[in-house]
Amino acid sequence: MDKTDISFNVNGEKFNYRVCAVMINDGRILTMRDEHSPYRYLPGGRVKMGETAEEAVIREIREELFATPEIVRPLWLNQAFFTEETDNIRFHELCVYFLMDISRTELPKSGGFTLNEKAHTNDFMWLEFERLKDEYFYPEFLKEAIFELPENFTLRTEYE
Repeated sequence: MDKTDISFNVNGEKFNYRVCAVMINDGRILTMRDEHSPYRYLPGGRVKMGETAEEAVIREIREELFATPEIVRPLWLNQAFFTEETDNIRFHELCVYFLMDISRTELPKSGGFTLNEKAHTNDFMWLEFERLKDEYFYPEFLKEAIFELPENFTLRTEYE
């Protein structure tokens, strides 16, 4: 039985329970954009009913990147209130951000790449931390929070 996303409408607004993968390599973070979004964001998606946040982030990365990274640890729990630019829907969103170890995956080490997932095309790009503040990128808090990570966080996720 296919489980339902934990996302529902209340009085014309939408609640989402999401997870995102923070994949870091050599001072860069893996970002994405789909054909509907004018901005870049982190890979991830909605948690399904009965699914843990950890299971959800692994499933979402498999679906979007055709790779299975390992979870290092949760980094942030963020509560956001925003209006989505693509459809003008007001959101209340809880998102758990996980640091992921990609060293044992076949993901490209740098640059950009495009993958087709189901009926969608996703454009991925490794962005230098410094570029985040100038990019059209969400969530906004990450533009500063990424610099607050201890330097050793990147050691386990860098390619050798």
